[in-house]
Amino acid sequence: MISKVIVKTVGGFYMIYGYARISTVKQIDGNSIEDQVEQLKKAGCETIIEEQYSAKTTDRPRLDKLIAIMQDGDIMIVTKLDRLARSVREGSQLIQQLIDKGIVVNVLNMGTISSKPMDKLMVNILLVFAEFERNMIIERTQAGKEIARTKAGYKEGRPKKYTEYQLKNAMNLLDDGNSYTHVAEMTGLSVSTLARERRIYSK
Repeated sequence: MISKVIVKTVGGFYMIYGYARISTVKQIDGNSIEDQVEQLKKAGCETIIEEQYSAKTTDRPRLDKLIAIMQDGDIMIVTKLDRLARSVREGSQLIQQLIDKGIVVNVLNMGTISSKPMDKLMVNILLVFAEFERNMIIERTQAGKEIARTKAGYKEGRPKKYTEYQLKNAMNLLDDGNSYTHVAEMTGLSVSTLARERRIYSK
């Protein structure tokens, strides 16, 4: 459950929320969760929502839940615009949704966003650069993989946690009539790994 920080003003009450997001466990250049949280605390946020979602998914349950409970006059603070959205379309729709709901959006490296045409233009420009930068990172990553594939010994995916010798030994034990559970106990390989590799070896 997301807690609320209540701030009293002349006009009544409103809440200040901070939102921090990362796409990977390791992030640099001020984008780590720790860096974002520190900046948000300095900006006056007492309630900070943390979330991780990558380019492989657009699900952001904590942000969606936060938006659902926010009311007219509440403030959402993020350190950078790309922490709130990853594409021009996504960012434009989300910010318009917040503004229509009466929520004040404060991006620490650019200021408060309103419904003014100039603000919308600046948002779209920054989102274009953020999307371009992300696409360039993806392109460089793919190019690196293509180069790696040309080198001898390259294997797609994560490196296996076992050697070929361990695997052959496990297959021999299975051939001798030992159960998958018994072989797993003797070799340290999981039953699912043994079953998968057994299917590969039997082809």
